[in-house]
Amino acid sequence: MIELRTLRDGGQKSIATAEAVAAFLDEARRTLELAHYDFHLAPETADVVGGAIRKSAARGVAVRIVFNLDHRNPIPVPPPPEPDAELIASLGVPSRAIAGDPDLMHHKYVVRDGEAVWTGSMNWTDDSFSRQENVIATVHSAEVAAAYAVNFEELWMTGAVELSGFGEPQTIDVAGTPVRAWFTPGHGEDLSSRIGRAIGRAKRRVRIASPVITTAPVLGALAQLSSEERIDLAGVVDQTQVRGVVYQWGENGNVHWKLPLLRRALERGFSGKPSTPWLPEGSLHDFMHAKVTVADDIVFVGSYNLSRSGERNAENVLELESPELAEQAAGYIDEIRALYPPAELEDRPEPG
Repeated sequence: MIELRTLRDGGQKSIATAEAVAAFLDEARRTLELAHYDFHLAPETADVVGGAIRKSAARGVAVRIVFNLDHRNPIPVPPPPEPDAELIASLGVPSRAIAGDPDLMHHKYVVRDGEAVWTGSMNWTDDSFSRQENVIATVHSAEVAAAYAVNFEELWMTGAVELSGFGEPQTIDVAGTPVRAWFTPGHGEDLSSRIGRAIGRAKRRVRIASPVITTAPVLGALAQLSSEERIDLAGVVDQTQVRGVVYQWGENGNVHWKLPLLRRALERGFSGKPSTPWLPEGSLHDFMHAKVTVADDIVFVGSYNLSRSGERNAENVLELESPELAEQAAGYIDEIRALYPPAELEDRPEPG
């Protein structure tokens, strides 16, 4: 069984999302492996999610957690978070900080009992629970869970992003739906090429939700489709983060070749969410945070931004071949892109 859950900015209370997380965790009987980029909750939601983890451990479930530690390289806004180490330590379960240097441990998944996986774009924070667009996928399959378990062990044993993501993306049948689990950085460039090819081969429609779009295979495929005007192409990005990326391109020289591709890619049917600019203290994190691509009846959903840096991070993506799931994901993208103005680019905007 495969299910997609979609979140909207202001469309649900953070406590309701926390309870959904807890419900998934509460079914654990043997093991829970959690890999999370950001795990930082207010007292009420921490009690719900943290309480589910503590109760699992108390009834004999073997729980382990890996989380992103830090990152010293310059990256587009927003910068990496500071997970709540005190909260994680209070859970009383084995944990390991994965140093995000040179790249991020950007996963947001749980493997339960070697039989089910919770994954997607949603971090475990109150803003992500309630003020961001996110897509969550749950898959009940021992084979898919085994692929995620391999990835978790890579991180747990090595503590290194660059030594993870090497599990082969085999095709797995889940109740009649072909599924492939992709992991980076081991297969980062392969994943970008796979998504780019799916976009380029689409016959009817392409829908994309991604905070930014900077990886060359995807930019090239989108720019070509936009120029040809032969299929239904549309999507949504985070306007504020795209502005930050373009500014960085101006700094490193990529603006000269990537900006024309991005401008052409976004000129047909793409909206941009004007999210709150990131500040060091106290800013609202209301980013357009969903990461999903639909090409005809194929869905790519997970933690991976369509970005060059995403290829190098520790990320995961499910490739699903399903008309029903594709319709659901495409409908969601159309709903959220209708909320925001057309995406706009400048040659080299100032940050802020």
